[in-house]
Amino acid sequence: MIQDTDMPVKMQMKAMTSASQALDLYDVSDCKSIAAHIKKEFDSIYGSGWQCVVGSNFGCFFTHKHGTFIYFCLETLNFLVFKGASH
Repeated sequence: MIQDTDMPVKMQMKAMTSASQALDLYDVSDCKSIAAHIKKEFDSIYGSGWQCVVGSNFGCFFTHKHGTFIYFCLETLNFLVFKGASH
């Protein structure tokens, strides 16, 4: 379930697919490995500089490159994926 995004639809689908694959590979409590899986996937497909935060309770404040942000929920976890912006 997507909470907020400015990503193109195809990229949104990739984010959710990558998250689903990561949940198949890692225990739901291993948020660091899940986030690393998604980040590496996005770095390899869309170029380096991606950030990924995964968990059930977190706050954040960041600047992102337009068209590279998604925040969604899958199972019991929240996923934040974005590419950082330089000012």
